Amino acid sequence: MHSPFVAKTTNADSSARMLTSTVTTLACAFLLVMAAAITVVLTIAHNANTVEATRQRDRIEAAMENQLRLRRLRLESLASTGTLQAAFHPAIPAATLRWAFTKLSQRFEEFDGVYLVTRSGRVLAGVENNVEAYQAGYEGLRLFDPTLPSPSQKPANDNAATRAGFMPGFRSSLIYDGHEVLAILTADLEQLLNLHLLKADAPVNLIGYRRVTSTIFDEMATRYRINGLRITRTMPANPLVRRDLAAPDGVTRAWLTWTPERPGDAMIRQFIWALAAAGLIFAGILLYAIRRLRGAANEIRLREVQIQRLAAQDELSLLPNRRTFDLRLDQELAQITRTKTGLSVLLLDLDRFKSVNDTYGHKAGDELIRQVAERLAGVMRTGDTVARIGGDEFGIIQTNLHDASGSAALGERILEALTRPFNLMGIDTVIGCSIGIALAPQDGHDRETLLRLADTALYQSKNEGRNRYSFFEPRMNRALQMKRVVEEDLRKAIARDELQLHFQPQVSVDGTVITGVEALVRWPHPLHGMVPPSEFVAIAEERGLIVPLSEWVLRRACLEAKHWPELRLAVNVSPVQFRHKDFVQNTIRIIEETGFDPSRLELELTEGVVVEDADAAEAALMDLRAYGVGLALDDFGIGYSSLIYLRRFAFDKIKIDRSFLEYMETTGESAILVHSIVHLGRALGLRVCAEGVETPEQHRFLQAIGCHELQGFLFSKAVPPEEIERLRALDMPFAASLVAA
Repeated sequence: MHSPFVAKTTNADSSARMLTSTVTTLACAFLLVMAAAITVVLTIAHNANTVEATRQRDRIEAAMENQLRLRRLRLESLASTGTLQAAFHPAIPAATLRWAFTKLSQRFEEFDGVYLVTRSGRVLAGVENNVEAYQAGYEGLRLFDPTLPSPSQKPANDNAATRAGFMPGFRSSLIYDGHEVLAILTADLEQLLNLHLLKADAPVNLIGYRRVTSTIFDEMATRYRINGLRITRTMPANPLVRRDLAAPDGVTRAWLTWTPERPGDAMIRQFIWALAAAGLIFAGILLYAIRRLRGAANEIRLREVQIQRLAAQDELSLLPNRRTFDLRLDQELAQITRTKTGLSVLLLDLDRFKSVNDTYGHKAGDELIRQVAERLAGVMRTGDTVARIGGDEFGIIQTNLHDASGSAALGERILEALTRPFNLMGIDTVIGCSIGIALAPQDGHDRETLLRLADTALYQSKNEGRNRYSFFEPRMNRALQMKRVVEEDLRKAIARDELQLHFQPQVSVDGTVITGVEALVRWPHPLHGMVPPSEFVAIAEERGLIVPLSEWVLRRACLEAKHWPELRLAVNVSPVQFRHKDFVQNTIRIIEETGFDPSRLELELTEGVVVEDADAAEAALMDLRAYGVGLALDDFGIGYSSLIYLRRFAFDKIKIDRSFLEYMETTGESAILVHSIVHLGRALGLRVCAEGVETPEQHRFLQAIGCHELQGFLFSKAVPPEEIERLRALDMPFAASLVAA
C-alpha cells in the first residue's frame, strides 16, 4: 500500500515569533506604564520644586522690600516728629547742619555710611562709622553707583527736569564690584518732607550704604529659611534661584543665589520604593508569563504536530483520511495522461456494521474498523492507496491499471478478506462488504466524477443483495439521475400541494355498506405521468421526505373524511415515520388542527414497525389509544404473527394480507390459514379485514368464515373523493358488481 507524502510545514518559527512578540508587547506595556508613572512622579516633583523655589525667591524679594520699607518707616517717623525738618531746614548754617546730621546719623545705625547730598551731588554732611565724612568719601561711594548725583553734573534750572532722572521716594540697589557688595539706599527728602527746595544746594537726597557680608547673608538665610544664600559669578541656570547684582558699570557679572528646598526630591525618594516594588512585581509577572507562554508555545507546537498528523491520517484506523485520499487521487489523475495507464476508484461500505454497533457496542464497532483496515492494507499492492473516508466507508485508489480485470481481482481479494470471521470481544462475527468501482479515464477524468460514479456502483451493489462488487455502467447513472429528479420534484410537490389522495372503500362482509375508506396517495407528475406510490414512497423514505409526505397525507385525509361522518378513515404509517421522535405529537397536532374526530381515525402499522423496538412502540401506541385513535395491524400473516404482540399492543383490527387470497383455494393451505386468522381475531375480540378481494369465490368464502370487512377490486379500486361521495349516495353501491359476479 502506498501512503502519499503530505508536506508538513512546521510552525515552530511562528510559535517562537508569537512568543517573542507577546513578551515584547508585555515588556513594552510595562515600560510604558512605568514611564507614565515616572513621568507623573517627576512632573509632580518638578512642580513641587518649582513652587517652593518661587516661594523662596518671593521671600528674598520680600526681605529686600522689608529692609527698604523699614528704613522708609524710620524716616517717615522722624519726619512725623519734625526732627528731619528741623535738622535739614535750608535756613540753618552749614556747620550747624553738619552737627545736626551727625547727631541724627545715630538714628541710622544699620548704615555703614550716610550722606546728605544736593541735587548737584555736593555733600552737605556725611558720617561713616560714626565719623564725619566729606566729599571724598561720597566720591568713593559713587565708584560703586555712578547713577548717584555728581558735582560734575550741571545743575538743572528746571525743577521738574531735575527730578526727572530720579525715582521719587526711595531707591535701593545692590552693587558688586568684584570684591564686596554694597546695599545703597537713596531717599528723596523733598518728597518725604513735603518741602519745596528751590535752591540748587538744598539738602535733597539722603544716601546711605551698608556692606553686605556673609554674616548678613547668614542672618537673612536663618530669618527667611533660605539655604546657602551666597554670591556667585556663574549665572545659575534656574532663574528662580538667582537675583542679579549690578556692577558699577551697570553690567551684571554676579548673582545672589541660594540653594532652594526641593520637596519634590523627597517625594521621589518616597515613590522610588513603590516604583521599585512595582517593577519587581511586574518582573515576576513577566517571568511567570514567559514561562506560561513558553509552555503554551510548546503545547501549541505539539498540537500542530498532532493536527498535521490528523490532517493526513485517520485516528482510528491509522489509514490516510478523506483529505489525503482526495489529494492522492488528484495527483494520480494528473499523471495518467503522462503514464498512458489507467486507475480505478473503489468505494467500499461494510455490510451489517450497524448491527455490530447495536449488538456489541461502539467499542466493538471501533475494533471492527481497525481489523478491517489491517486486512485491507494486507491485500493492497505497492503503489495503491487505501483510506478511511467515512464511518464504515473506505476508499481505494488502484494505479497502473491496464484493464478492468485488475480491479475485479482486487474486488475478489477484498471480499474474500472481509468475509472471514472477525473476532470481536471474544466472539466471531461475520460481516460482508459492498464495493462500487469506477475506472479512469473510461468513466471520468476528474475526482468528483469518479467518486460520484463509484458511489452509484456501490449503491447498485447494495440493491443487488450486498457482499459483491459492481462496476459503474451508464444505465446506473441514468437510474440515479431519475431518482434525483424524482426526489427534487417530490419535495416541490409536497411543498406546492400537488399530490392527490384516492380512497379505497372498506365494505361490510355482505358487500352492501361502506364502513370505511383507506387513504392512498397519488402523484400526477407533469412529465412522467402518474407515479405509483411503490416508487416515490421508497425514495421519500431514503431521502428523508417521508415525514413531511406522511403528514401531508394525514392532514389531507382528515380534511376530506370530515365530509363522511359515518365512515372510518384508515391511514398507513411508514416505519420511518413511526420511529420519528415527534410522531405522536405531530399526529395529535394534525388531528386537532383539522378538527377531525380521533375515534374515526385508524392508523395501519405493519408488524415490523412494532417488533423492532417494542418498548418504544408500546409507549407510542398507548398514547395514541389514550387520545382515541384506533390501531390496525396491517399485512397480518406474513411477518411474526405473534399472539404476544397482538395482546401487548391491543390492536383494534387485523388486516389479512392480500397474498393469502391471491392463489387461495377453498380447501388449500391458504384457506386454512385465512380461516385460522379470522377465528383468532374473533376470539381476541378484534375486527378482521381481508385485503385483495377480487373474485366472488373469495367473497363467499370470507363471508362464510365470519370475516368482518372486505377490501379489494371486487368492490372498488382507490378512487378520488368525489367518487366516494357518489357511492355513499347509493343504497346498494356494489350490488351490481356482486350480481354480475
